[in-house]
Amino acid sequence: MNELQAVVVDGRTLTIEAVEAVARRDAPVVLDERARERVAASRRVIDEILASGQVAYGINTGFGRLAEVRIAPDQLEALQLNLLRSHACGVGDRFADEVVRAMLLLRANVLATGHAGCRPVLVERVLDLLASRVHPVVPSLGSVGASGDLAPLAHLALPLVGEGEAAVGGEILPGAEALRRAGLEPVRLAAKEGLALINGTQASAAVGALALADARRLLDAADVVCALTLDALAGTDAAFDPAVHAARPHPGQVESARRLRGLLAGSAIRASHRDCGRVQDAYSLRCSPQVHGAARDAFAQAFRVLEIELNSATDNPMVFADGRVISGGNFHGAPIAVVFDYLAAAMTDLASISERRLARMVDASLSGLPGFLVDDAGLNSGFMMVQVAAAALVSEAKTLSHPASVDSIPTSAGQEDHVSMSTWAARKLARVVELGCRVLGMEYLAAAQAVEFHRPLTSSPDLERAVERLRRRVPRLTGDRFMAGDMAVAAELVPELG
Repeated sequence: MNELQAVVVDGRTLTIEAVEAVARRDAPVVLDERARERVAASRRVIDEILASGQVAYGINTGFGRLAEVRIAPDQLEALQLNLLRSHACGVGDRFADEVVRAMLLLRANVLATGHAGCRPVLVERVLDLLASRVHPVVPSLGSVGASGDLAPLAHLALPLVGEGEAAVGGEILPGAEALRRAGLEPVRLAAKEGLALINGTQASAAVGALALADARRLLDAADVVCALTLDALAGTDAAFDPAVHAARPHPGQVESARRLRGLLAGSAIRASHRDCGRVQDAYSLRCSPQVHGAARDAFAQAFRVLEIELNSATDNPMVFADGRVISGGNFHGAPIAVVFDYLAAAMTDLASISERRLARMVDASLSGLPGFLVDDAGLNSGFMMVQVAAAALVSEAKTLSHPASVDSIPTSAGQEDHVSMSTWAARKLARVVELGCRVLGMEYLAAAQAVEFHRPLTSSPDLERAVERLRRRVPRLTGDRFMAGDMAVAAELVPELG
């Protein structure tokens, strides 16, 4: 097994691939030395403000609507600790460890931009949690995405000071005990550091980054599954002609058409009916490049925006090396909430067209294949309920495609009077991607069954490999059996098809 390359935290070059490597494969993480110097320089600005007696928001004042309240120097550590305690108001199921790992990485990377005013040791302690696999318990509900993900990030930060809860080796422990078992000491927060830990969009971005990593694989897998269905239904690849797509050159559409042509190349099934006289196929087949392509283009936009966000300073106030401390709004999650909503709708459409192709395969009047893709239909129901389950999942995805980013409920006594709901947008996207994977798995299962009715004719080499991959774990359906397990395996295999 190859050793994973270390991910460098420098506040500037973090990628979605690196986030997934740390979150899901425990890739090691190191702090860049130049980033450490930037962090130290921003801390000197804070120390100079405190020494001069200036008043600066979040450094020696209260927070939100309480910004006008001046805090005495001997209470500044308590101010930061109280901020974490009071803001840890999350509820509901906790985020999975992989999401928490992504959050820790992203929070460290934001601090490494050098605009948070914290000490370098704070970044190091966040990375220590990652290295020691101390995963703070972070409830998944309770953030409105401005001033960032305050509640989840407060839960994320509490174990650093020996409070809250953390998971260690699958056991939920008080924060102080979790640190003790890992051989770590609690951090004593300096001025501004509690605020530096909780301002930003890192819960939203963490969930979104892992959802995008999954969505990328589904986009390629969808082309494979679609091509297999097209061959099973004796469809034509004429609509994928390069000239058609050059006349409407949306990048995603062009790419999906290219892939579909390549996937069908060399199919004996296709060759057997090339002169059948059929002029055109149903939209769910013929328009697949347009629908798949739209999802690809939505993904490209979301990917671009999120990679900017991963390497952005989202704190407030912003600390600059020239001595300025400026209150701004970089913590507002609107940029990522909007693209998460966009991609959720596009991925729902990807699942929707997949279900329509599946529906055609089980309908003997449309497919020319045995009803419900099974011999002795009537005695056997075959794939009847597979399509029903797919329809249920697509309906759920459609509901989840209602945008979160258009909603806003004022908070903090009207001071925070417009919020993004970016965390909900991210969680909805992740669920839609999961549902889409399951629907594509159901189509994959049916398409493999359907294409085998054409034996001894074979599909293309690429598509026959896809059938073989499934058949290694799921045998052909010859009569009714327990199908839930088959569907689960197919969904597990879908990401590997890309």
